[in-house]
Amino acid sequence: MHKVASHIENRCSLPFLHIADATGRAIAASGMRRVALLGTRYTMEQDFYRGRLRSEFGIESLIPEEEDRVRINQIIFDELCLGTFTETSRAFYVSVIEKLAQQGAEGVIFGCTEIGLLVPVERSPLPVFDTTAIHAADAVAFMLS
Repeated sequence: MHKVASHIENRCSLPFLHIADATGRAIAASGMRRVALLGTRYTMEQDFYRGRLRSEFGIESLIPEEEDRVRINQIIFDELCLGTFTETSRAFYVSVIEKLAQQGAEGVIFGCTEIGLLVPVERSPLPVFDTTAIHAADAVAFMLS
C-alpha cells in the first residue's frame, strides 16, 4: 500500500499515515542521517521507502549487498513468516547489520514486522528503528491529537 501512497493521498481526503514518514520523523529526532534498511527485497530495493526518507527527511538508507538481500528475503518468507526463528538466521542478520555499520550506518530500520522477533533490540549492533512500533505509536498519537 505504501508504494502507491501518493495516489491514495491525492484521491482521498482522509489522512494517510505513511510508515516511512513516521520512521523518518523518529530517525530525524535521533539526529541520525545515515541508517541501514532491512526488510523484504521489495522494501530494500524499491524506491517507495528509501526515496521518501531521502526526499522528505534527508536521510540516506544503506541496503545490504545483493547476495545478502536475497538471503534476508528468503529467511523472512521461508522462516520468519512461518514462525521459525533460528540462531543461524539471527547471527546472519546481526552480521549484515555489522557490515552496514562499517559502511557508516548509524542505526538500522527493521522494515518488516518479523525482524524484531528474530533480532531483539539488545542483540543489534546498531540502534533499532522498529517500523511496526513506530507506525503504531504514530497512529495512536494521531488519534489522540
